[in-house]
Amino acid sequence: MTQTIESFAALQLPAPLLSALTDVGYETPSPIQAACIPHLLAGRDLLGEAQTGTGKTAAFALPLLARLDIAKKVPQALVLTPTRELAIQVAEAFQKYAHHMPGFHVLPVYGGQSMVIQLRALSRGAHVIVGTPGRIMDHLERKSLNLDGLQTLVLDEADEMLRMGFIEDVEWILEHTPATRQTALFSATMPDPIRRIAQRYLREPQQVKIRSATTTVATIRQKYWQVRGADKIEALTRMLEVEEDFDAAIIFVRTKTATVELADRLEARGYEAAALNGDMTQGLREQVIERLKSGSLDIVVATDVAARGIDVPRVSHVINYDIPYDTEAYVHRIGRTGRAGRAGVAILFVSPREMRMLKAIERATRQPIEPIALPTRGEVAERRVAQFKQQIMDTLAEENLDFFFEVVRRMESEDNLATRQIAAALAFLAQRERPLRPDGLEESVPPAPRTVPTSRETSASAVPKSRGEPASAVSPAPTFDKPERKSRAAPAAKRDFGNAPLVRYRIEVGKNQGALPKEIVGAIANEGGIDGKLIGQINLFDDYSTVELPELPAEVLDVLKRTRVRQFALKIRHAVPGEGDKPAFAKRRPASSDYSKKPAPRGDRKPAGEWKGGSPAGKPKKR
Repeated sequence: MTQTIESFAALQLPAPLLSALTDVGYETPSPIQAACIPHLLAGRDLLGEAQTGTGKTAAFALPLLARLDIAKKVPQALVLTPTRELAIQVAEAFQKYAHHMPGFHVLPVYGGQSMVIQLRALSRGAHVIVGTPGRIMDHLERKSLNLDGLQTLVLDEADEMLRMGFIEDVEWILEHTPATRQTALFSATMPDPIRRIAQRYLREPQQVKIRSATTTVATIRQKYWQVRGADKIEALTRMLEVEEDFDAAIIFVRTKTATVELADRLEARGYEAAALNGDMTQGLREQVIERLKSGSLDIVVATDVAARGIDVPRVSHVINYDIPYDTEAYVHRIGRTGRAGRAGVAILFVSPREMRMLKAIERATRQPIEPIALPTRGEVAERRVAQFKQQIMDTLAEENLDFFFEVVRRMESEDNLATRQIAAALAFLAQRERPLRPDGLEESVPPAPRTVPTSRETSASAVPKSRGEPASAVSPAPTFDKPERKSRAAPAAKRDFGNAPLVRYRIEVGKNQGALPKEIVGAIANEGGIDGKLIGQINLFDDYSTVELPELPAEVLDVLKRTRVRQFALKIRHAVPGEGDKPAFAKRRPASSDYSKKPAPRGDRKPAGEWKGGSPAGKPKKR
């Protein structure tokens, strides 16, 4: 479909879905949405080739929701995903789009979650099931999942399921679904095994191919900050403080309400900020743009649609306060800076669960995005002091200060004050609205001696003889060193485990959390008091890892449960039999002892590598 569709209303979606799309700020369908939704609404099978981040979740979720019978609380749509993270993400998207559909229920089903919880949820009924192949097979074999009423089956990221060895599982599931179902298959690439599945299981599918041609301007420096702990508004204001060459910024959020809320919070912090969204009249929007151009406004907080077409030369920064829903939106956003060959900076806020979208953006733009750390309060203080000093130097160079020199001289002679004292008091008064030392930053500079020099000793050197000597006119401003960090607690005392055999434990960090074997070894050795040489093989999976350790006493387990790697608690526990084995690409795993008479839950994971003992400072050994 090459036809351009300007609104979701033109796609004939029901009113509740259109209301939900308005709530989340969607106004114009992306190319894959415009191409796929009409086919899926008509009940046709679909073969879609599109990269992650092009908006394909909405492309299949919206027509599936439009065709649901809410009165029938049985699974009418099944979405298969390669990972549990994607399953959760897709389930959340369904919930968001169905916000105005009372009674709708979507259930994510994946390995690693309690089977009891899933069985209870399935018994209550759900309209849409989103799951990983292994756990869906478990429920089909247990007969806890009944697909007799299934209307539509979606294979999301089929090439990724092929790469992870799940294609046989996918085919098994396809064979256990009604032959009358509608099938949609989405894949970033179309290798031969995926094409064979399409030929075998799809009936005269409509083919949609979306090639991402997005590129970004080379003069835009792209950076991202992974949201961790600190409030986003606190992080934003710190970044605005320390960014070099900051002139003006457009900050993007997802909803119209958020534009007003964030603009108000920035104004309360002393910034000249205003909202820009679709609810404003054309006259008000033009007024905001004119203020941005003239310099009376420094920050505009906008939605994607409201910011289209803005070309203001002084916009030096674009900040994605909320990550966009697709890669095209990201490219349009950061295109507001770096125009006509000018330099620009784009900063993206990314939560840990949004890292997949970050990778998709990097692939689509064919440019790496540089990670950055949150500026410390000490760095903010240093930046403010530097700006304050520059203001003083500029004033000395550009203004006639004869009258003020005389005022200071009289204070020295009449009140017996030193020039340094007067300057410090004036600096205090000048910075009260914007303190040079932000709240929470302890003063690390030792206090000056209380001895007060006479005005005659200081006035001659402190007051410039002419306007041509600004550099020596003022005593240097005090420096604000970063506060000393509190020393970390000493490592736990080493324990004697003798020649105890190694036992396999499971910890809840893995590849998706960015954990490395050496970090796991270091955390366990330091916090648990375990000699690094006693730590055996480590297998790294997507969302968990297994590690071989001596049998640990209860108090050590309690400590290690709370120990963190990459900000994630280990939550260590004994691994169930077979958990952590390197999975061959066999069709099924052996049953675990937890469910001796029933199929074992499937982890749907493949280890990234192993660690075989050694010091935490050593290099991981691949096996």
